[in-house]
Amino acid sequence: MASSLDLQEQEQLDQLKAFWNRWGNLLTWGLTLVLLAFAAYNGWNWWQRDQGQKASALHAELERAAQAGETDRVKAAWGDLKARYAGTAYAAQGALMAAKAFVDKGAAADAVEPLQWVAESASDDSLKALARLRWGGVLLDLGKAQEALAVLDKARGAGFDGLVEDRRADALLALNRQDEARDALKAAYKALPLELDYRRLVEAKLMALGVDPASVVPPPASGKEPGKTAGDKAAAAWILNREFA
Repeated sequence: MASSLDLQEQEQLDQLKAFWNRWGNLLTWGLTLVLLAFAAYNGWNWWQRDQGQKASALHAELERAAQAGETDRVKAAWGDLKARYAGTAYAAQGALMAAKAFVDKGAAADAVEPLQWVAESASDDSLKALARLRWGGVLLDLGKAQEALAVLDKARGAGFDGLVEDRRADALLALNRQDEARDALKAAYKALPLELDYRRLVEAKLMALGVDPASVVPPPASGKEPGKTAGDKAAAAWILNREFA
């Protein structure tokens, strides 16, 4: 009986050895790759968290400098954000904040570089469009209407069309292209929600160019804005808040 069991055990052992000889290296490599992938995943998550924390601290420093109106500190913090943490959301947000700080302090020319960086490098399309909208406005302030027009043309289609067309009209007027400016203002007036105060400014611009706003969009008899949902209005309000924040 014992001899029979020994034979069975030896047979099982031989089968195990044969299996290992055939598949052992493959199983070892497979397990190694799984463990390496797991380690890489954990390492990547740790690195992402570390980058995010450091970028957040630098963004906070930039914000404090912007609130204090210290443009040298703003420039240094933004430069560090771009150089070290360009792949984080804090970099794009910091660039927009830096650009606003420069404009607020009368250094509009310094705002061009961070806005151009966001327009070309941000991963979020809405941030790209917002950067182009502000970039176009800065170029207008610098007397570069033709450049502003080229930048603004690329900001269309991301939910900013009303504001984009309004600024395009400003650029076109600076270039003495009044007919095109009228068309741009009409498009802006149609795109902006009825209840937004900014629409009153577009009305004034239309009237200054001899256009009756009522001929562009007749006032609704019910007092409600046709064709606009609550979601549309909320989106427009978000856009304006981001633009004029």
